[in-house]
Amino acid sequence: MKKIKVLALCAIAAGVITSCQKDEINNDVQPETAAISKAHQDALLKAGVNPVDAEYVTFKGLPGDPIIQGVQANDIFISNEELDSDAQRLATTADGNKQFRTNNLVTGSNRSFRVVGYTGSCCALTSKMRTALQWAVNNYNRLNTSLNLTLVFQSNFNNRDMVVYNNGRSGGGGSAGFPSGGQAFKRVQINAGTDSFSTNVVEHVITHEIGHSVGFRHQDWRSRQSCGQNTNEGTAGVGAILINGTPSSDRADSIMLACFGSGEDGEFTSTDITALNALY
Repeated sequence: MKKIKVLALCAIAAGVITSCQKDEINNDVQPETAAISKAHQDALLKAGVNPVDAEYVTFKGLPGDPIIQGVQANDIFISNEELDSDAQRLATTADGNKQFRTNNLVTGSNRSFRVVGYTGSCCALTSKMRTALQWAVNNYNRLNTSLNLTLVFQSNFNNRDMVVYNNGRSGGGGSAGFPSGGQAFKRVQINAGTDSFSTNVVEHVITHEIGHSVGFRHQDWRSRQSCGQNTNEGTAGVGAILINGTPSSDRADSIMLACFGSGEDGEFTSTDITALNALY
């Protein structure tokens, strides 16, 4: 089965999000020429991110969002502010190969939040993406956990909303980030190229990215075997917390595998459900 990389753009970004403005989106990620500093390499290791292929990039999200300077290593992004403050503190245990979460989770009343399917002219979801987003939200709500997602389709949003939008990029996949300050990550990007796949595959991508936004790491972060690779996303004894009751192999079926196939059904596996019930 053909595998496609699912981007997990892990940005823990500071700044207050304002209501949507009319400025056009600019999602270009432009590497800077400077090499990664030793201090930032050390901070990446502490965050459980392999710095070998890291590069400085500039990221800009929706209209009204601040421009964020940071470091990207494979499909992981962390802002320079977080690296400088060493605020991205993740942890792990010693036995390794189980389904993983970050140390950052959604807490308290923040577990009920609005999901905005973006309809603005710059980066509106396609009809297929809208349907897939509805299915993805249903995936979470039907489990009857403490997570409660309310979906609306519009162009206006506020600083508490999770916004799912079309970033206009080619290729299948998407990007998201980890929770911060007890709140789910607020920006879930879906690549325009994902629309060429079935609605079920788009549902899979969106469900996966929301999974990162509420605190899940890749099931196979130690190997990225679902991508046909043998690459550890981050070691140094830190970076992920295993979830009890999930499989002992990173080859287990999960919606949180790093790469997806063209025949995905978009649904949680039994171990995904175990993981969600354990956390929420």
